Amino acid sequence: MRLALPRRLLIGLWSLAMGCAALAAEPPAGTLDTVGSDTMAGLMLRWGERLAREHPGVGVQLQASGSASAPPALTAGTALVGPMSRPMTEAEREAFEARYGYPPREVLVARDALVVVVHRHNALPSLSRSELDAIFSETNRCGAEAGIRRWQALGLQVPRGRIVLHGRNAVSGTHGLFRREALCGGSFRPEVNEHPGSAAVVAAVAADPRAIGYAGLNHLTSSVRAVPLRDERGRRQAPDPAAVRRGDYPFARDLRLYLNLAPGDSLPPAERAFVELVLSEAGQAIVEELGFVSLPPDVVTRQRRRLGLGLGRDDG
Repeated sequence: MRLALPRRLLIGLWSLAMGCAALAAEPPAGTLDTVGSDTMAGLMLRWGERLAREHPGVGVQLQASGSASAPPALTAGTALVGPMSRPMTEAEREAFEARYGYPPREVLVARDALVVVVHRHNALPSLSRSELDAIFSETNRCGAEAGIRRWQALGLQVPRGRIVLHGRNAVSGTHGLFRREALCGGSFRPEVNEHPGSAAVVAAVAADPRAIGYAGLNHLTSSVRAVPLRDERGRRQAPDPAAVRRGDYPFARDLRLYLNLAPGDSLPPAERAFVELVLSEAGQAIVEELGFVSLPPDVVTRQRRRLGLGLGRDDG
């Protein structure tokens, strides 16, 4: 049976459909507020610049005060996007869920690694986890019998004297990961010089032949040298991109975005455009350009599907 509709109703339905189509085609606009990781500040900035070129109506407001600042901002509603160089803690997730009734949405965006750096003229061949712990901690939870305070204890004649320590501050995800993995959850020595960013750690180590520090992989410069890590069998593993991508390097980590996105909801236009870019060929090319490690293609595809972004696009 064919149902005839009044002409006025047909015109109304057609107008509604055209209005919805126009709304759907409208380019994203507005300000995307992000609060979180200092390690990811360069990535967020470059992604934001690319997004502004593609969608001039979208601006990215970036606050990079450390990974620990992302969960409170997401929970308070002052940001919908929180970049973090570590996973949220259980307490951070619970605080978010208590406010909204659903968990934050996690999106992997890149791979990174922590590297131990020394002055470029330092010939230290490698370090074991217990040696790292003995150098940086006062608890020696990784098995060392005593702390290591001088370079001679590591078999070096140059440099001589006391080891000068540099690291990140406590709000940093880099600080938390190094404490968990290199110190076996122990406590840092109080004489570790804390810095707000990895670039500052690298600069401090580069300026002092007696110094050692830890930083993000993408902050390596020719003024410092990354020290290979030695496993229980004595095998050395340098932080090369292939090892980081496979997860073979012991201090490899995922970089994440956390989103305030309720189950069943779609991302707002500005946030959707940003995440779409991050999980595109162009977005992952930026990851590589900045010294991080891009995600495996299957991980990108899986996340795009989960977020309703389709199979991707050719970004040239």
